[in-house]
Amino acid sequence: MEAKIEAKGSGFLKVTGILMIIGGALSIILSIVGILGIAALAIINDGSISMGLLYVSGILAIVRSVVELIAGIVGVKHCKNPEKAKTCIVWGAIVAALTVVGAILTVAGGSAFPWVSLLIGLVVPVLYIIGAVKNKA
Repeated sequence: MEAKIEAKGSGFLKVTGILMIIGGALSIILSIVGILGIAALAIINDGSISMGLLYVSGILAIVRSVVELIAGIVGVKHCKNPEKAKTCIVWGAIVAALTVVGAILTVAGGSAFPWVSLLIGLVVPVLYIIGAVKNKA
């Protein structure tokens, strides 16, 4: 009988993948609530607030959440398959990039750069990428 050798990063990738699934699912729900809030604001808006950037931010939040959910599923599904490590790295990089774009939109909207939010938002995707790199054949 042959013993199957488990890749070094498989457990790490699986745990971060599960965290991304949970985070992505919760973010989808919260993003939908946010878009509903933007729509309510648009109804009562007397034209003094530009709604375009708010809608773009809301749509980006939903896209990022769905990508995070997909990345998590891919990570959990392929955590024991070193040949799929590059795919996981790409998904993790996309999630990280969308997180940075969200921070840039925050600044474009007139707020200060969200350093703490950005760092917290990048923790799991970066750990996911590390797990995928360790899992690489």
